[in-house]
Amino acid sequence: MMEWFHPDPYILVLTGAGFLIALVAWLPLALRRLPLSLPIVCIGLGAALFSLPQVGLDPSPLAYPNITERFTEFVVIIALMGAGLKLDRVFGIRRWQVAWRLILVTMPLGILAITVLLGTLAGLPWIVALLLGAVLAPTDPVLAADVQVGPPKGGEEDEVRFGLTAEAGLNDGAAFPFVNLAIVLAAAAGTGEPWAAKWLGYHVLWEIGAGVAGGYLIGRAFGWLTFRIPAETKLAQTGDGLIALAATFISYGLTEMIHSYGFLSVFVTALTFRHAHRSHDFHREMHDVTEQVERLAMMALLLLFGGALANGLLGALVWTDIVAALVILLVIRPVTGLIGLAGLKATGSEKLTIAFFGIRGVGSFYYLAYGLNSMEIDGADRLWAVVGLVVVISVFLHGLTVTPLMRLLDRSHGRDPDAEGVPPPGLQGPGAGEDASR
Repeated sequence: MMEWFHPDPYILVLTGAGFLIALVAWLPLALRRLPLSLPIVCIGLGAALFSLPQVGLDPSPLAYPNITERFTEFVVIIALMGAGLKLDRVFGIRRWQVAWRLILVTMPLGILAITVLLGTLAGLPWIVALLLGAVLAPTDPVLAADVQVGPPKGGEEDEVRFGLTAEAGLNDGAAFPFVNLAIVLAAAAGTGEPWAAKWLGYHVLWEIGAGVAGGYLIGRAFGWLTFRIPAETKLAQTGDGLIALAATFISYGLTEMIHSYGFLSVFVTALTFRHAHRSHDFHREMHDVTEQVERLAMMALLLLFGGALANGLLGALVWTDIVAALVILLVIRPVTGLIGLAGLKATGSEKLTIAFFGIRGVGSFYYLAYGLNSMEIDGADRLWAVVGLVVVISVFLHGLTVTPLMRLLDRSHGRDPDAEGVPPPGLQGPGAGEDASR
């Protein structure tokens, strides 16, 4: 009876893209007050779609390693630009102390703890355990959107939201040296060549330093062209938020050409770009464009992830991997988070919330794909299963708790979570009073 129904695959793709874009626009509104998140819905839809017998594609990252690396890379850099643009807090050592604590204390402790856990309990080789430690320690800038600050000048920048946004923006670049350490150690194990000087001098000092410097210079250039150039041709006159995508791609591309950390560069570019004229409404236009592109790409990626789960991505797991995944999310992240935040001028509920919401996601996918494409490792299917399990538990655990916990936190601080345009106290952050005018 349905023999006449044989639509062209191109038409099916267009139709599916239309539904996807409609969901991108509508779902955040529908889920705003529900204990659900957009990533949960996307993974569920992907699993259902790729379980249909008519869909013969297995979107496993093992089958498409290079596409996986590049697609996840694209999603992350868009998210990093959006995160940097929406931070209202002026950059500073004291004002950003919550971020420094999470980057310089929590993340290294997390990498160490995960490495030891996977090298002992899960029985993985130590180099592989180190790789997964670097892969699973960073907080994700893509999937952590529900616990991040609102749009530029949106008045949603309390200490919790600021800390998690700044951490997600910085730690993808900060984790890269440890991913490269695993790659360098794997190469040295085969050749016996010295590795410490190369790793410290090149992968730490040069790639971090050049990434920060390159991102700053590109951000300054875009800031001048957009807001400061003394002519009617300044880019802000266009009103076109696509300028943010231009800054993203140029920053990432140029800094990668000189072999530095492009993730770090993009975030620094975004911060510098925002600082060029902090109060200009054009930042909202640029943020809105990056957010739309990010959500669309994120939904497509999570649909594929759901399909990979439905096609057996977690099939290589052993019971110790499941225990390790739970320990990583329920013990290691909260404990290292609280250690990093010890002594911070914040309430206990704020510290607990920041420590709990160490969301894992697309950044972990990228780092694992990058690591596996850069070194020879046996058992890649098990590594993808471990990372996939951590991400899917994180998506459901944090996705189901983010709305009630953040609303409870707002109410405990005397804020109405349903009110519009009411900035929380502490917008400028600690230490702002002494130099807020700078």
